[in-house]
Amino acid sequence: MKILLVGEYSRLHSSLKEGLVELGHNVTIVSSGDGMKKFKTDINYNSKIKASFILNKLNNLCIRYLKTDFIKIENAYRFKKLLPKFKNFDVVQLINEDALFVEPYTQIKILKKLISQNKKLFVLCCGDDYTVVNYYLKEELKYSVLTPYLNDKSLKHRFVFSLKYTTKPFKKLHEFLKENSLGTIASDIDYHIPMQNENNYIGLIANPINTKKIAFNKLNIDGKINIFLGINTHSRIKKGISFFEKALEIIQNKYPEKVSIKITENLPYNEYIKIYNETHILLDQVYGYDQGYNALEAMAKGKVVFTGAEQEWLDYYNLKENTVTINALPNVDYLVEKLEWLILNPNKILEISKEARRFIEREHNYISCAKLYLEKWNK
Repeated sequence: MKILLVGEYSRLHSSLKEGLVELGHNVTIVSSGDGMKKFKTDINYNSKIKASFILNKLNNLCIRYLKTDFIKIENAYRFKKLLPKFKNFDVVQLINEDALFVEPYTQIKILKKLISQNKKLFVLCCGDDYTVVNYYLKEELKYSVLTPYLNDKSLKHRFVFSLKYTTKPFKKLHEFLKENSLGTIASDIDYHIPMQNENNYIGLIANPINTKKIAFNKLNIDGKINIFLGINTHSRIKKGISFFEKALEIIQNKYPEKVSIKITENLPYNEYIKIYNETHILLDQVYGYDQGYNALEAMAKGKVVFTGAEQEWLDYYNLKENTVTINALPNVDYLVEKLEWLILNPNKILEISKEARRFIEREHNYISCAKLYLEKWNK
């Protein structure tokens, strides 16, 4: 099959491509590199404005005072120029409803052309979109990435990216994709739950992880236990980072001779990976039911990760609590308790490390996941 993957979030499409290529398929990824993470892509339409510090600052002023985002205008222009290359694909898959990061009205026009010159269109649900955000706003889950906003509406300006999906233009984009695609696929439990009652939902396929590229590092605890918190300031509130920071402060004061704590901010993906290679425990997020890519890759390396691991996730994968990862909650005392348990029982760190790798190999194997995508696309 000839497959076009549009957009990239945290190497999801890259890992999927690697699995599909091993199965003999021809795959092209077109993306802007997923912001500061700068992932490699086959065709890059990354904004020159966004890449320039000065132009980006000027664009922010244009957004504030002129209500015009020139990055989106540039993205639309660049993608339109690429459209002649995107013909006769058996499958086109969008990473998200806003895969092009273009104004909805313009995005619909571009997508109409893309759809007309290819066979099948599918959409991934692996982040914020119309269905997910509106579901979270109903507060039917005990928490979500929107919980900080729901608890404090003064944070609205920090959730503009998420809340844009509730506007009329994005509702129209959602309805267009629902009508013109052959279905939506969720990447984890956080999106599977909101999507379950949607008539265009065709199921969950776990995030593919290429374990051939991620070596399992057998943990060695012969000194201090290394704990790592890597912060992306743009998502720190949505991930509940403040709970981790407070818990780490308590742990540092209580066990200075037993732990070594590292905290970083806004590192590119490649640098980030290098730093956490030496860690034993990785703190990821507190507002998730399932793991994102950052947590999954850390688990593949054998790290003990504090992340989403709610009961719904345990039930889905038939797992017991605290066996492959630690469920992180927005509760400082709880986080301190779990960290203490590991610090005082380092053998548990080694056990969870091994089981985490086995889980990734069993449930997130990139070739197995690629086969599941092919099944969905071919139905």
